[in-house]
Amino acid sequence: MGNKRLIMMIEASFFAAFALILDLLPSIKLSPNISISFAMLPILIIAFRWGFVAATASGFLWGLLQIAMGDAYILTPLQGFIEYFLAFAFIGFAGFFMKKIQIALKENKKKALQWIIVATFVGSAARYFWHFIAGFLFWGEYAPDGMSPFLFSLGVNGGTMIGAAIYCSVILFLLVSSSPRFLLHKRVSTSETVKKIS
Repeated sequence: MGNKRLIMMIEASFFAAFALILDLLPSIKLSPNISISFAMLPILIIAFRWGFVAATASGFLWGLLQIAMGDAYILTPLQGFIEYFLAFAFIGFAGFFMKKIQIALKENKKKALQWIIVATFVGSAARYFWHFIAGFLFWGEYAPDGMSPFLFSLGVNGGTMIGAAIYCSVILFLLVSSSPRFLLHKRVSTSETVKKIS
């Protein structure tokens, strides 16, 4: 059990660092306020491999790394906590679909892709809910004249969420199509081997 937990935390830490690296790559800019990136992809992969707890820890660590590297836009401590700890940790909600994805990866690749897309949108929505809250509370002054901070934050964060979820879904589709075993948890592979031997 301890060995398994150690492997889980090593993977969670590695993928958090990988997310930070991906976040440094150029993103797709749809407008001055909407920038779409696939940086949360490693956290989603952890969610599919290990589940909610590992993905939440990995997302939290990604937020911590962004602050440590000076790559965070912090207006107040509360805004920083919401956008770099809560929001990133909530990507872990995709991990609630881990068991369904693991089973489907063994039995039906098409079904696995469906669950992966659902999980990706759930994790993205959970993350951008908190960015929406922060946008409404702290970034409202940047709204165009005559637009309410609520609608401004909803438009910016809603557009970013949908774009990021689609972007990540496309990459995950390609990953599952070419190498589905990458998303399989080791215990699944072991159980398969036991079944084959018996």
